[in-house]
Amino acid sequence: MQRKGVRAFSGHSYGHTGHHHGGGGNHYSRLKPVELDPLSEYGLPSKGEKRLLSPKVQESYYSKIAERYLAFCTEAGDKDNLQKQFARLAVADTTPSSSASSPVISVPPSPLTSAPFTALPLPTPTSLPTGSFPDITFIATDNSKEQDHSGSLPSILSALRKLREALVATQRRDPFTIQVYLFAIRLGILAKSFESYYPALLYLLRSVHPFSNLTSVELAECVSYLVLDTACRRQDLAGAFKLRKEYKLKDKKVDAVLKALVGDNYVLWRRVKRGVDGYRVKLMEFADGDVKRRTLMAMGRAYLSLPREFLEGQMEESWEGLRSKYGVGWELGGEKGEKVVIRKVGRG
Repeated sequence: MQRKGVRAFSGHSYGHTGHHHGGGGNHYSRLKPVELDPLSEYGLPSKGEKRLLSPKVQESYYSKIAERYLAFCTEAGDKDNLQKQFARLAVADTTPSSSASSPVISVPPSPLTSAPFTALPLPTPTSLPTGSFPDITFIATDNSKEQDHSGSLPSILSALRKLREALVATQRRDPFTIQVYLFAIRLGILAKSFESYYPALLYLLRSVHPFSNLTSVELAECVSYLVLDTACRRQDLAGAFKLRKEYKLKDKKVDAVLKALVGDNYVLWRRVKRGVDGYRVKLMEFADGDVKRRTLMAMGRAYLSLPREFLEGQMEESWEGLRSKYGVGWELGGEKGEKVVIRKVGRG
């Protein structure tokens, strides 16, 4: 009797448990499923990820990266806000230029094309010809409050690194590889992430180009970036001239940048910076602080005093910025502080 009771209890419990699970299933089904980031689906091939070694998976993953970047540009709302998002990510921008005097960042066309990047219709010219593919168009949004979408940029750069590693592991050197690397280089430059664009530049020029030739425009673009990075960020002028000769680069804008750096010619530096596209502006910004610092030293040796408005306009910095960023020890003079006293002349 006891065993039957146990059996009856067990059977009853089983039936009740099944009914309970059914109700529990309905309860849990009302919970929102966990949303996984498509860009985080894969790991780094160097850490053992094998799925990205498939060409079809690589192309599908790149489409997801492109969609995320387009969404990022759309959410930014306008060009000015997009500039701010890139500026938030930049870690080496020690002396940002005034938005009133510096060219606005050029915006790349659809990442799904390998056409050269062109600028949006802005007052500053671009050194790259317009490609046969349409540019990214911004969708106007009513952003009453400034939003921060810069969190998307690190994930996009990280995803591009995974994809680049997969392309290297599979030794893929076709037009798709060129397209991916050009996009990674351009986006890395806008974000001032040399960890992203510099190795990509070297691999594209040294390992991909000999097997799958870049177009003449793409080659000149990448070489100009490499020369400017060598001169401005790495501060290796000899290396920059060597690269220019090695690749037979003929670019008057790049030549003018090198000339300005060699001769500490700040007037030429400003003129060139206003006449190049946003990618080159970003590379030039790596040397902006040193160029301004040497110019201030030259002013200190040449002048006794300067109008404050003139000094701030030429340096593209406020008086407070000059003191905090460059350690200017000069004093303000005049009734309203409209004059900068560099050296006081003693009365004998």
